[in-house]
Amino acid sequence: MKLNELRDNPGARHSAKRRGRGMGSGLGKTSGHGVKGQKARSGVAVNGFEGGQMPIYRRLPKRGFNNIHAKAYNEINLGRLQEAIDAKAIDPAALITLQSLFDAGILSRKLHGLRLLGGGELKSNISIEVAHATKSALEAVEKAGGSVTVIAQKAQKATEEIA
Repeated sequence: MKLNELRDNPGARHSAKRRGRGMGSGLGKTSGHGVKGQKARSGVAVNGFEGGQMPIYRRLPKRGFNNIHAKAYNEINLGRLQEAIDAKAIDPAALITLQSLFDAGILSRKLHGLRLLGGGELKSNISIEVAHATKSALEAVEKAGGSVTVIAQKAQKATEEIA
């Protein structure tokens, strides 16, 4: 092989569309940009514009809001914990925390805390530290001989009072 014999693979390069080169090309005169007016100009975005009619986003009532201070928790069911114990991914004798579940690969990311749910069946005696637990989860863990520690979340910084 010589340097002067190097070529691209067939179809790797496309020739550019030749705009504005006559009506026979299909892209003559306005070059595919239509006729005059607001949309013929660059930088135009008329999303939601309905020609002067009251737009649908203003005709319909607004409901609810998004709480920007809401915390997202990792949720885990008792059945999933039992599967991880059976697969020897986590040690039931050690304290189970959000970090230990993350390190074992059971949780893909750490959020603001761990929420224990009562789905599934727990057979192992475990000790777990969570931010929140449902009543059914608490009962199931205690029935299996384990314990649940509910840790308090860090309070948000209080604003300083003016003295």
